[in-house]
Amino acid sequence: MTKRNVSSGVVHKVPADLREALTSDPKTLEAWEGLTPLARNEWICWVTFVKKDETRKEHIKRTVSELKEGMRRPCCWLGCIHRRDKPISPSVQAMLNKRSFS
Repeated sequence: MTKRNVSSGVVHKVPADLREALTSDPKTLEAWEGLTPLARNEWICWVTFVKKDETRKEHIKRTVSELKEGMRRPCCWLGCIHRRDKPISPSVQAMLNKRSFS
């Protein structure tokens, strides 16, 4: 089985489980490849940022579904905190501080 080439984000590479979901449907892969590297990065980070395996699976499922619906970025996502080309906004930093104490 050959590994299909799937475009990554600006910081994140596409993990194997997301790659499998993206390549399992031509329409999903076409939508993915039509995104900007920044938008792909947001989806990848949104999928990988969660702690629980079942939540990650749900995020992958939603990624496929929402890409097919024409969404270009994950809804209600605080944004990728791993990018080094921009500072974390005060509102995002506040959310991260809350998250670490929950």
